[in-house]
Amino acid sequence: MFILSKLLWLVANPAALLAIALAIGLALCLFRRRRRLGFAILVTGVAAFLVNAVVPTGLYLMRELEDRFPAPAALPERVDGVILLSGFLRMGTSVDRDQVQVNESADRLTAFLSLARRFPDARLVFTGGSASIFPDAPTEASLARVLLAEIGAPLERITFEDRSRNTAENARYSHELIQPRPGETWLLVTSAFHMPRAVACFRKVGWAVVPYPTDYQTGGPGTVGLTFDPVNGWAALNLAVHEVVGLFAYRVLGYTDEIWPAPEG
Repeated sequence: MFILSKLLWLVANPAALLAIALAIGLALCLFRRRRRLGFAILVTGVAAFLVNAVVPTGLYLMRELEDRFPAPAALPERVDGVILLSGFLRMGTSVDRDQVQVNESADRLTAFLSLARRFPDARLVFTGGSASIFPDAPTEASLARVLLAEIGAPLERITFEDRSRNTAENARYSHELIQPRPGETWLLVTSAFHMPRAVACFRKVGWAVVPYPTDYQTGGPGTVGLTFDPVNGWAALNLAVHEVVGLFAYRVLGYTDEIWPAPEG
């Protein structure tokens, strides 16, 4: 199922579907009997491209995801542990260049380090195996360990979970490894747009975490408006749709108990 989901998304993401539609439309235009249909597909595809380039649909969806779990107004006085989800490393480049590289989600790491300093007695967890379909690929935990050592993070406090391949397994394997006690307070650090799915996965395994969202892709109310930015527009749409589809898929597969989780209380 893991490999199938990876392969399906390669051809089912919005940008890929648009490219496939345009290619089909162009191919049909080469045949006289199918030229009208091909032209209609091309016009529809170009219109969809232009509309999403002007109307930031992806950013609207992203903001809904990011606002679902607001950043806590005040943190608890006692924090027993902090969990950092993987996803901020550029795995391919890191391996090719033999130097650990971070991507645009590196705010997860800086937030984690800040919380580690703020709560010096808290246990720390990094969770992330390999999201590659190739079995011999390095794990994110192995590269994260190198990076954290290089920047002087307290490795003696960090537990590395290296088996998980997706968010559901992040929660499951981390819970098995840590075995948190009832009543403990654990903070969960991940990108704000990813927090709904992450929280739902941790709730599924019985771990009531406190969301600590970071890596915001959108501003506050009124900051998203009409523009012409096809590159960022389609990138945001791909990311937002991936999360929305993930929320539905995880519920169908039984990885979570809710499609659109909300803060408790």
